Formats: sequence, C-alpha cells, structure tokens
Amino acid sequence: MSVEKYLKPNVINQIQRLDLRAQFVVKGFLHGLHASPLHGLSVQFSEHRRYSPGDDPKNIDWKVFAKTDKYYIKKFEAESNLNGYLLMDLSPSMDYTYRQELTKFDYAICLAAALTYLMVMQHDPVGLITFNDAVRESLPPRAKRTQLANILSVLARTRPSGKSNFANCSQQIASMLRQRSLLMVFSDLLMDNPEDLDSLFQLSYAGHDIILFHIMDEAEVHFPFRGAYRFTDPETNAEVNTDATGIRDAYVSAVEDFRSDLKLRSQKAGVDYLPLDTSMQFDKALTEYLIHRRMRT
Repeated sequence: MSVEKYLKPNVINQIQRLDLRAQFVVKGFLHGLHASPLHGLSVQFSEHRRYSPGDDPKNIDWKVFAKTDKYYIKKFEAESNLNGYLLMDLSPSMDYTYRQELTKFDYAICLAAALTYLMVMQHDPVGLITFNDAVRESLPPRAKRTQLANILSVLARTRPSGKSNFANCSQQIASMLRQRSLLMVFSDLLMDNPEDLDSLFQLSYAGHDIILFHIMDEAEVHFPFRGAYRFTDPETNAEVNTDATGIRDAYVSAVEDFRSDLKLRSQKAGVDYLPLDTSMQFDKALTEYLIHRRMRT
C-alpha cells in the first residue's frame, strides 16, 4: 500500500480498532517524511521558542536573532517537555457527514489518536479534555506509554451530545491549567456567538500555545447540493427548505469569509490555525504539530 493510502480517511475507516488506526496513520506519515525535506522533523526538535511579552530580554538568543531576524529564547529544562492537551469538541454538529466515510467527530478522533501516538513516541506529556456546554472528561498529561491506552479508551467511547458553550468551557479549562501548555483544539467552530472564540484566545494571551484544528465536513466546504433541498440544524433540529443551486455561490463565499476571518483572528491572538475537511489526508495536521513542536515561526 502506498504512503498516500495510509493517510486517506476512507482507508482508515476500514480499520475498526482505534489504536491500530493511530499506528497506521503515524507509521505511514513518518515513512513519508523520510522521503521529504521535512525528514528532520521526525527525529529532532528545536531547543528554542519564540519570545513572548513578559519573557526576560536577557534570555534572548542573539545568535538566532542574527540568523532569523526574530526573537527567540533558549528553553529552560522545565519547558523542554511542554504539557500537551487534546481538547475535543463534543457539540452535536460534530456528528455530521454527507458523503464521506467519517463524520467530523470520527475524523477528529482519528487525528487525535494519531497525535497521541506520535507524542507518546516522542515522550511528550499528553492529556485529554472533552467538552460541550461544560468540561465532561479530563485526563492529566502523562508521557508514559500507558497514557496512549488511557486516552484512546476515552475517545473510543465518547460521542457528540448535548449543547455547546465554548465560552464557559474555555473558562473552565483555563482554571484547570497549572502551567504553560500546548492546547490542540478539535472543533468545527460552529457556535451561535462567534465572539465566544475570544475566550479561547484568552488562553493564548495567558501564555499557552494553541493549535486550532478547524474541522468541517467536505460538503460544508464545497456544497455539492443541487435543486430543492431541506437542511436540518444538528443542534436544534430546525429545518429550512431552500433552493440549493440558487444559494450555492453565496454559501461558498460565506464559508471562505468565515475561514479567512478565523485565520486573521487566530494570527492576531498568536494561535496556529489549520483549516481541514473530512476528505483531507491526516498528514497536513501531523506536520503542523511537528513544526509547532520544533519551533514556532
């Protein structure tokens, strides 16, 4: 099987066990890295991080500045193994697919499982937080191999349910974090009040690193619907009848604006934003993690 097939969602869906899915994705991904310019990412990580307001200027590495024209400081030993958290959105809207093998939630679960496997391989502490209108389950970060089984056990038995309240959950998560952490968020970001996302950005302002994996269904991005069509809101079950052909251009433009706005807001908050859809291979997200883990640019 080609490396590309290792990373296709429809191929991964044929594997029933979540632990084997994770291994399948990561091994295919790392095999592909060996033949790419990113090979070094799989075996070596940087010992620097970007300078942030509040850091002591005397710790700036001026040699790195001379080469990059950017401010970086040498990591202290306590920072070398940054605690990582997988933040999994359980909103009902995540339990949607139109014609793909995996729902948005299934896609997020596979990606989170692969990242867990990758982090444990690299001896990086990783934990898990699931949330909808409140935090539902949490596992503190651990670097031990047994942590893989712990996290996959929770992921395998968790399904989207309830209602969503992003602002409330972000505040709860902030109170749970005892030290600077890497937060990997998996969500479709479909919320009633877009400003609720500012509560997540507050975690970045507090010094935490954030990678925002914005997961949408392939149909939500490309809108394959035609003619008269009835759409149902996954959280309220409200139905709308419309001419899908007539609204397609406006819809696609609105989605592009939605993503562009999220990217801009994320950049301003120092958050790494990665738009994904359920037809995409998993390697893009894994590469983002390794680049982030090596050095933020």
